[in-house]
Amino acid sequence: MMLHSVAAVGHGGEFDVPIREPALERVEKSVRPAVLKAISSIRDRYYEPITLADLASEVFVSRFHFSRMFADATGVTPGRFLTAVRLFEAKRLLLTTSLNVSDIVCSVGYSSVGTFTSRFSRAVGMTPTQYREPQVAELLVAISPTFQQVPPLHVLRAAGRSCASLRSGTGSLMMRLDLPRGAAPANTLVGLFADAVPQCGPVAFSGMPNMASGELAIQDVPAGRWTAIAVAQHQQGGGELRFSIGYSEVQVSAYGRSTGQVTLRAPAPTDAPIAITLASKQPPFSNRVLAAQQPHLRAVA
Repeated sequence: MMLHSVAAVGHGGEFDVPIREPALERVEKSVRPAVLKAISSIRDRYYEPITLADLASEVFVSRFHFSRMFADATGVTPGRFLTAVRLFEAKRLLLTTSLNVSDIVCSVGYSSVGTFTSRFSRAVGMTPTQYREPQVAELLVAISPTFQQVPPLHVLRAAGRSCASLRSGTGSLMMRLDLPRGAAPANTLVGLFADAVPQCGPVAFSGMPNMASGELAIQDVPAGRWTAIAVAQHQQGGGELRFSIGYSEVQVSAYGRSTGQVTLRAPAPTDAPIAITLASKQPPFSNRVLAAQQPHLRAVA
């Protein structure tokens, strides 16, 4: 398994100016060239100490106007986008190289191992060392313009409830999934997350093989407002794989059945990269421990 580099910059400070975030499910039909140029710059220069002022000056607009324009096109602030790209690259290096953590820190633009480890652990729910456990890669969901991966559903069935956070809820959610017009049926996975650009596993999830547009039930959902992220892996003619993705905000009540809908589309350059593992956050991740947890696991449909 290989992840292609798409990488990033830090989060905090001037990047965290409050920004109006548009509906996550909106598909940008016309993105300003300035935004695409800034995104390209982020991916090319993630290891540099890029600032909001740097990005704005490259596209010849004010910082305030650039921030609003960027958030309107991507759904997140420049700082959150940069952080997502940086963490994506850090995860790639942890999973595909033998570099030690200090080398990875330098490779993704951080100057302090302690700061990186603290931020990574807080965002991901695992330390960098734990992230190198084999099951993390086996249960990896990764979506970026240059790389997409969804675990085989039989692997998710075997792992079951460990794939979600240890929070358990009493609600259920019936999601209506609309796949791209003309797309082949797909192995489909839907997760519910606390963050629009998640770094750790979902609070609940479900999946279905060979699915066309239709409904998918998600059980044991904690009450609250969640971001639903749907990923579909289509089997095209000639064995070619095609992926689609969709985002939607859903509200789940404590008891009874809630409903939601998400429209899937092709990954876009304006999507912040996502790389999450559905592996249990509780070390160790060995099959022996997972087997011991089996009575509490919830299988994928």
